Amino acid sequence: MNSRWTMGNREATEEFVSLFAANQRTIFLYLNSLLPSGQEVDDLFQETCMICWREFDRFTPGTNFGAWACTIAHNQVRALRTRQGRQWLVFSDEFLQSVAKELDSHSEVYCERMAALSDCVEKLPDHHRELIRKRYMSEESIDRIADRLQRSTDAIYRMLSRIRSSLHDCVDQTLRAKTV
Repeated sequence: MNSRWTMGNREATEEFVSLFAANQRTIFLYLNSLLPSGQEVDDLFQETCMICWREFDRFTPGTNFGAWACTIAHNQVRALRTRQGRQWLVFSDEFLQSVAKELDSHSEVYCERMAALSDCVEKLPDHHRELIRKRYMSEESIDRIADRLQRSTDAIYRMLSRIRSSLHDCVDQTLRAKTV
């Protein structure tokens, strides 16, 4: 065991938190693509999180944490399938491996897009950034946002549409600039 990655090491804890935070959505979406029930997704996500933490000393620094964590998630799905036995809808191991491989092949692109999106959100005017935060992070309803801002719901929808379009263009430009 590499002592640098033991649980008592503050740097390892910070590294784990940083890596997990950057990849938690990918892990959750991966599980969501494999399981029919939201409750099963939530349960296996929590189990995957705990196992990732417990097994973090086995993670090789500098490799793809998201792929590593999704492999753990994949194993949790297989274990769940074994516990559940035969049910009317069960994905084959080949299918699960295919989804895992597909996710792994796109995880780098996803991470680049997420980083570009984060940079683009930071470039927005404060009131646009706040509107995005209220709608998508706090998940406030359009009606509630409209009431708070004393605007019509149509005005809020139009504003969000323009902001999303602006962010889409910004992300595309950012990624094109990286390839040049």
